[in-house]
Amino acid sequence: MSDTPARLLNLLSLLQTPREWPGSELAARLGVSLRTVRRDVERLRELGYPVRATMGAIGGYRLVAGKAMPPLLLDDEEAVAIAVGLRTAAGHAVAGIEEASVRALAKLEQVLPSRLRHRVGALGAATEPLLTWGRPTVDPEQLTALAAAVTNREQLRFAYRRRDGAAGERLVEPYKLVSAGRRWYLVGYDNDRGDWRIFRVDRINGLRSTRARVAPRPLPAPDAAAFVTEKLLELTPVYRAVVTLHAPVERMTGPLGGASVDLEPIDANSCRLRSHADTLDWLAWRLLTLGCDIEVHEPPELIAYLREIGARATRAAGAPSG
Repeated sequence: MSDTPARLLNLLSLLQTPREWPGSELAARLGVSLRTVRRDVERLRELGYPVRATMGAIGGYRLVAGKAMPPLLLDDEEAVAIAVGLRTAAGHAVAGIEEASVRALAKLEQVLPSRLRHRVGALGAATEPLLTWGRPTVDPEQLTALAAAVTNREQLRFAYRRRDGAAGERLVEPYKLVSAGRRWYLVGYDNDRGDWRIFRVDRINGLRSTRARVAPRPLPAPDAAAFVTEKLLELTPVYRAVVTLHAPVERMTGPLGGASVDLEPIDANSCRLRSHADTLDWLAWRLLTLGCDIEVHEPPELIAYLREIGARATRAAGAPSG
């Protein structure tokens, strides 16, 4: 094989299989001499691929973990499998990896041959997920298009449906994508309104790029997640709860861990909870599933709601026998 770039790619493809490759076997696979194999291994090392050589009768070459991840070489089946996996992670909003999944998917789909993009799309269209908490409402293709626009700082046009049902055209400079639970939000500067806005991605339609690159603007918040949190608190009613939990604070720290919760000890067997939520039923469910006695001090709406569901539970249980 006289084509050096093609030979290096073939060698890299072999080495990415998790096994030890004797030099003689690599030479036979590539149709070259052992000396050429050694020279090509050195070229791969210069490109950042950590190829380790071991001596002895069972020695050979293998690709090991390095300080940085060099580019990977994938065959068709591997590329399709990774793309489908990334789409699943992006659509299901898996905690901690959803945004990285969208970025990786955008990079991968940009270089996928058309035949593989068709296979990925066909598999996604033919697959129906079974979800306990509702179906995902965001199209991964739309997420990847938005992620690419954020990366390239491309101005976008799209139709947007507001929470009151009214729809209109928007011209937006995308800044960041933020995942919040099972929702995705686009943070961007709305050129028509001359201000920063958040847009629920599942309400965006007719997404198209203007091909115009824009200079970055300073976001009026520490980061995009903080901006989304601030805007959501402005848009939705917030119930701030103050509750005494009759359990040690150490026991409650795990079940109640989160940015919207503040716990402080009262004594060895009780602690004070301060939290907020946009729905009473979610607050009530969270408190009633803690497995300890509670005393709700505020808000009065939560106290009334707990009395209502308590009476409903008593009626559902029926009168005690005897």
